[in-house]
Amino acid sequence: MARMATWDDVVEMASRLPGVEVATWYRTPSLKVAGKGFARLRTEAEGGLVLMCDLDEKAALLASGDPAFYTTPHYDGHGSVLVDLAKADEDQLAELVEQAWRLKAPAKLRRAFEGE
Repeated sequence: MARMATWDDVVEMASRLPGVEVATWYRTPSLKVAGKGFARLRTEAEGGLVLMCDLDEKAALLASGDPAFYTTPHYDGHGSVLVDLAKADEDQLAELVEQAWRLKAPAKLRRAFEGE
């Protein structure tokens, strides 16, 4: 069985991207770029990782039937998806972390990253 991803893994994935800082958002551990949050570890009852995404991506992830992705009524209509780290594929998670970063990173940082 594959190893379960943790918040530390998410932080490590994000640390490869420019301008990322580990911060607090809604009193929980989070990742920000240029002061904008793009990932947050939920400590609420359902747990999970909140990752920013566009609504089409969210719909596709939820429709995929992958048990790693879910939402709650609180997040309906919001550009974010909840990820069960225990069920998430690490490669896919890394891709989604990068996509979330791209949504919030300033154009200058995105260009610098793509130019590497």
